[in-house]
Amino acid sequence: MSNFSAHKQQVIDACLQLAESGFLAGTGGNVALRVDSELFAVTPSGADYYAMRADDICILRLDTLEKVEGELKPSVESGMHAAMLRFKKTMWASVHTHQPLASAVALLNVDIPLTGEEDRCALGDKVAIVPYAPSGTGMLVKAFARRLQDDLQAYLLKNHGVICCAPTMSDAIANVSRIERAAAAFLRQRIAASVGLPATVRNLAMRAVEPLPI
Repeated sequence: MSNFSAHKQQVIDACLQLAESGFLAGTGGNVALRVDSELFAVTPSGADYYAMRADDICILRLDTLEKVEGELKPSVESGMHAAMLRFKKTMWASVHTHQPLASAVALLNVDIPLTGEEDRCALGDKVAIVPYAPSGTGMLVKAFARRLQDDLQAYLLKNHGVICCAPTMSDAIANVSRIERAAAAFLRQRIAASVGLPATVRNLAMRAVEPLPI
């Protein structure tokens, strides 16, 4: 039996929970979990979350992304997760989603401000925007790494989605929900402030940005 079985199962369980909540769709998004100071577990590329097995989860080196264990190709965003975990040494979980409302804000190329005490304690004072770079490329890893800050645990990837981290996987999943609620509040504020928007359109837009029930 693999020495990494417990870590792999945590990754699978997290994927299923996020998928059931509507934050992962199809094969979009990926999840990573630190194993120790040198290794991390990450979802495979293009895998069906509901069909994943422990043997599908990849174990990679944090420094080189060399695969230590796993039958499938690791996520194309493994480099981004590794950058997060290398920079934030007290964080063990890194989650990348295409969650609907926060991903919509990522199209606007702006930060999401965080005002609630619990949100700010968990994530910092904002979800910071990262400039666009193609998914799964070294350019995206570099753009992301340049934006990393000690006091910010969540980032919007322009035209792409969200990545966040936490000390535990359960905390990371909770952070995904926090980000979506903050995105809903931000979008509703922007809609309410829109000048000249017909009432019917405004009401439809407001209903469209309700956060997913968790």
